[in-house]
Amino acid sequence: MIEREQYFEKITPFVNKPVIKIITGLRRCGKSTFLKMFIDRLFKESGKKKNIVYISMELMEFEFITDYKVLYDHIKKSISIGGENYIFIDEVQEINGWEKAVNSLLAENAGDIYLTGSNSRLLSSEFATLLTGRYVEIPMFPLSFKEFLLFRESKNKKNIEKEFELFLKFGGLPGIHYLELVDEVVFQYIKSIYSTILLKDIVSRHSIRDVFLLEKIAAFIFDNCGSITSSKKIADYLKSQRLKTGVDTVQNYIGYLNDAHLFSKSGRFDLKGKRYLELFEKYYSGDQGIRHSVLGYKKNDIAGILENVVYLELLRRGYTVSTGKYDDLEVDFVAEKNSVIKYIQVTYLLSSKETEDREFRPLEKIQDNYPKMVLSMDTVWGDNRNGIERKNIIDFLLEN
Repeated sequence: MIEREQYFEKITPFVNKPVIKIITGLRRCGKSTFLKMFIDRLFKESGKKKNIVYISMELMEFEFITDYKVLYDHIKKSISIGGENYIFIDEVQEINGWEKAVNSLLAENAGDIYLTGSNSRLLSSEFATLLTGRYVEIPMFPLSFKEFLLFRESKNKKNIEKEFELFLKFGGLPGIHYLELVDEVVFQYIKSIYSTILLKDIVSRHSIRDVFLLEKIAAFIFDNCGSITSSKKIADYLKSQRLKTGVDTVQNYIGYLNDAHLFSKSGRFDLKGKRYLELFEKYYSGDQGIRHSVLGYKKNDIAGILENVVYLELLRRGYTVSTGKYDDLEVDFVAEKNSVIKYIQVTYLLSSKETEDREFRPLEKIQDNYPKMVLSMDTVWGDNRNGIERKNIIDFLLEN
């Protein structure tokens, strides 16, 4: 089994510290497996005997834990007095009022607490207020291309471009590597995960009656990943399909889809006015394989697929990502981390002078000294242009 080392590196500084560790992310992106691997590491470490309390809300064994009171009582009975206690709760959002129990356990110093959840509302404003400064979020994503290659280590990787094609088509859900990577097998598996997310994390949780409308909104966003959109635009499209719905309903449904990590919203940043714009955001798929399981894999969408892949990679690397606007020109990604900014354009190929000008011109307008780069699938390069770096997308994804 492949250990996703970067997540161990992220969580290690907080081990045995008085903060709750919350691992969030899309269903089946590897959170539960990571939790089990982390527990194995604790057992292997030398020193005092460690008492592990493990609860997985996906197992029938723990079906009796229906609310925070039962959760609290079960954990209190399971911990050892005076020993080192480690408390792990997988898919904690399934427990009503769980935050009350966790807050009390933290206040009592009952143990080192680790949670996973598939819904971003775990970190709602109410919870953030309750545990101000006492939790850390560790977002987990589907496999990066570098991890994808590790999972494929027993396969022939001499042709890395061929492996990249598989990654672009099937995405990064770890479970696909137990299967033969062929369309009818993989997409059936991924579609079942997508259906579970819709029905369990959205329809059931929010008591949605019109499932068909939810599916149409999700399909529209999948089909327009990386394009500027709005709730009104989606509502107008649905009306053209004879599906009457209001902007508020569309906005709510988009929020639920984002909460379940099916999509991620990228806001727009005015590079001249140095401010975020309130309208016309972009959405990207949480995993390109899920998108293709819904819409089918279309090679003609290659530019948008590459943009989605780069967006997710920037999030994995800890960047806050937005879309840049400079007058009527657009920068695909403004990526910021630790007060350092990178400006990035993504295109399939710089196949003509017109394409090159279109991709480089917005970056040339920006009057600061932060790094700027254009990523493409080109393998033969001219010189960098006005200090703007050209880089192959695969090389970018595989760099440290």
